[in-house]
Amino acid sequence: MRLSLRGEYALRSLVVLGLIPKGEVLRIHSISEQQNIPRKFLEQILHEMKNAGFLESRRGITGGYRLKLKPEDITLAMIIRLIEGPLAPVSCVSEKFYDKCTCPNEDKCAIRSIMKEVRDAIVRQLEKVTVADLCARSVALGNCKANPLEYII
Repeated sequence: MRLSLRGEYALRSLVVLGLIPKGEVLRIHSISEQQNIPRKFLEQILHEMKNAGFLESRRGITGGYRLKLKPEDITLAMIIRLIEGPLAPVSCVSEKFYDKCTCPNEDKCAIRSIMKEVRDAIVRQLEKVTVADLCARSVALGNCKANPLEYII
């Protein structure tokens, strides 16, 4: 598994959205500026997460995005699978994106055996860490404010 820029941007935007008060929305422009993410790229990512049911949006001048699910119900594994695809380093050990191995005997392949252990460790970690955990860590590290709302008067 390799986290692309798209995956990193998805996680960073979720941190910002996870820190806003429940019921509030945040404009794409605000997320883009705070996280230094190109706006058009961010729009695509947010739209993909909305279509998958992680976000909801409100249109209009007071519109924006917010989490549809509670931050503690969204794991990093869910988001990375959505944005990046398999968590497994090789497709023959992937549980959700399995593809037949090219080696002569898949069951006795030493490389596959090790890659399965790597996959298990990655999955175990990413399935236990939630957006809420990521938000808490970001605040503790001083990387984000606990309430990143943008007020317009």
